[in-house]
Amino acid sequence: MVNESLQAKLATYSKPVDMLRNAPLKLFSLAYAPQHSNWRDEQAAWMSSAVLFDQSNHMNDAYFKGPDVVRLMSDTGINSFKNFGRNKSKQFMVCGYDGNLIGTSVLFGLEDDEISLVGPSACANWVQYQAEIGGYDVEVTWDRRTADSDARRRLFRYEIEGPLAKSILEKATDGALPEVRFFGMTEFELGGAQVRALKHTMAGAPGDDNMGLEIWGPSEDGPRVLDALLSAGEEFGLVRGGALAYYSSGIESGYLSQPVPGIYTDERMRAYREWLPADGYEAKISIAGSFASEDIEDYFRTPWDMDYGHIMKFDHDFIGREALEATKDEPRKRKVWLRWNDEDATRVITSSLFSPRGTGAKFLDMPLGRYARVQFDQVRAQDELVGISAMCGYTVNVGGFFSLGMLDADAAVDGKKVSVVWGEENGGTAKLGVERHVQTEIRATVHTSAPIR
Repeated sequence: MVNESLQAKLATYSKPVDMLRNAPLKLFSLAYAPQHSNWRDEQAAWMSSAVLFDQSNHMNDAYFKGPDVVRLMSDTGINSFKNFGRNKSKQFMVCGYDGNLIGTSVLFGLEDDEISLVGPSACANWVQYQAEIGGYDVEVTWDRRTADSDARRRLFRYEIEGPLAKSILEKATDGALPEVRFFGMTEFELGGAQVRALKHTMAGAPGDDNMGLEIWGPSEDGPRVLDALLSAGEEFGLVRGGALAYYSSGIESGYLSQPVPGIYTDERMRAYREWLPADGYEAKISIAGSFASEDIEDYFRTPWDMDYGHIMKFDHDFIGREALEATKDEPRKRKVWLRWNDEDATRVITSSLFSPRGTGAKFLDMPLGRYARVQFDQVRAQDELVGISAMCGYTVNVGGFFSLGMLDADAAVDGKKVSVVWGEENGGTAKLGVERHVQTEIRATVHTSAPIR
């Protein structure tokens, strides 16, 4: 399918949802060590001491440089760009003309005329396309994730999280760690190298007692910066975290993961689908779960649905603004945590492992239970569909399985009893990570904050 487009690939399916739910794709491969010790101790560390993750390999970095950079970002993103410049950052989001999310990234203001978008490629793809068709004076370069490129990464990127992270960093910098606000950027020296950093939290709850700092710099400086962090962290119980702990951390912090890009049906997006390749992110993103619709638009989500209303600012014109403003007062889903019943989770695990093939429940993996890029499981109350369960897994800090959900407002209440339908209909789809199984239900309790034990 070389040189073919996403639009050409879609034409080989009767409907877009078949491509995303049934393509025989492999499970997502981990770009770095799954565990350094064991994922249980690594999870516990971000609540009790500190954990250090290596983020140098698994994300794409797209660089946009030129005099029109800020105008391009403002025209495409739902975020405000008033007073934007060097060392400013944003959780950046882009929508289609109908207001449905295409993708999200972390935006780093590197210079007044240069930014980078870090994350899955859907967001940066759309921005690059708009730069090309809109005649913006911007140069775009990519540093692809390790899985998609043989080239050496341009940057190292480390994330340190936990209540003792600040003490470790102060020791590693001889007390010269600058003060920085949440989601602010800063610069300092570490291990004899000049580094930049973003303050945020990918594990646990935000706050000074559970600080997160994402640190990066030229890849050749990565080893000495790593050595400085590990050396400073010895007396504080710093734990290196692997991919299994890293990918499960976002459920505690409330990260709903990426949306299904809202690009597959709108005729206004046809030229974009013709621009996208047939083997890119948008063509290979997979959908799993017990929620099964024949209409791909039932999987689309707006910023309102994913609890990103606080990020959206109507102080500028951007793609999708008219549609989003028109729906701002409509009822919408609310993000919650769903604490799964321990007995039901145990029953599912036992059934999946010890029942005759094809007669047990869908395998429930640990620590991350999702089996596709985007998980959509039904959440029901009194046999009524009240929402969707998304990212799911197990952490020792919760002490059981739980998931993030998007529920109707009247169901998004602390203590509400619901059930998650686990497994796919008709024995499962064609995804390679899906064995033949039987759907079942798992009781769950609604929480409006993470159910840390």
